[in-house]
Amino acid sequence: MPASHSPAAALPSTPAFGMHLRHWRTLRRLTQMSLASLAAMSTRHLSCVETGRAEPSRELVLRLAQCLDVPIRERNAWLTAAGYAPMYRERGLDHADMAVARRAIETLLTCHEPFPAIALDRHWNVVAANRASALVLAGPQTPARLVGANVIRLCHAPGGLAHTIANLAQLRQHHLRRLQQQIRVTADPVLAALLGELNSYPEPPSMADASPASDGLGVAVPLLQVHSSEGLLSFFTASTVFGSANDITLSEMAMELFLPADAVTAAAIPRLMVGTTANPG
Repeated sequence: MPASHSPAAALPSTPAFGMHLRHWRTLRRLTQMSLASLAAMSTRHLSCVETGRAEPSRELVLRLAQCLDVPIRERNAWLTAAGYAPMYRERGLDHADMAVARRAIETLLTCHEPFPAIALDRHWNVVAANRASALVLAGPQTPARLVGANVIRLCHAPGGLAHTIANLAQLRQHHLRRLQQQIRVTADPVLAALLGELNSYPEPPSMADASPASDGLGVAVPLLQVHSSEGLLSFFTASTVFGSANDITLSEMAMELFLPADAVTAAAIPRLMVGTTANPG
């Protein structure tokens, strides 16, 4: 079978630095001349570094990675391939050194209530969620399904929550575009596999058959519409990431905040929260 030439194709297990550099330069569709200009170096020097005829300094490795917008997880691999110690640490949220970041995440999730908010890792797995998310997105009977779940599988796989999502076709197209964009940026093979998995799921009803958007939304186009005991709930989302994160876990984490897209949803969510609290289970 011929080798894959897709952006997500795996590099050899222990490639030289030049192979890393060439892989990411090609992925970013830059010529050696263009990259050399961005990195303030000569094209000849860059060519020698890429072919292994010259060894890069640690500063040059980091400068080239910055110019190519290489994720910090991959920058560790660059440094190692060039003979330097890794620069970035990767610690789980339960690590003692992550206590401040963990509290910041919990604060943001809690302050966003009564509306849903979740934290996702780089592969779309939910690592934290507020109570509203568990109730609104997973349902009062199955809140434990949310944390630890993969959003793509939860929303689109047979047996998941697809039957509660009114605009499933619209949401699927949105998720497809986001995955494709992330794969272009990161060349992550796990995301590429997740994209293939999403494409393998049964097609949802066409956009023409999907639930229409609520009236009077103005610029707030509903990204997610879910059926609930309070009727149809419509949300748009805002995503935020940790700026200048030097920890791999934090650099790859995203917070997804769900905001009501209409007055009906804004009024219904507090009632849903109170009703579930008063009648647990």
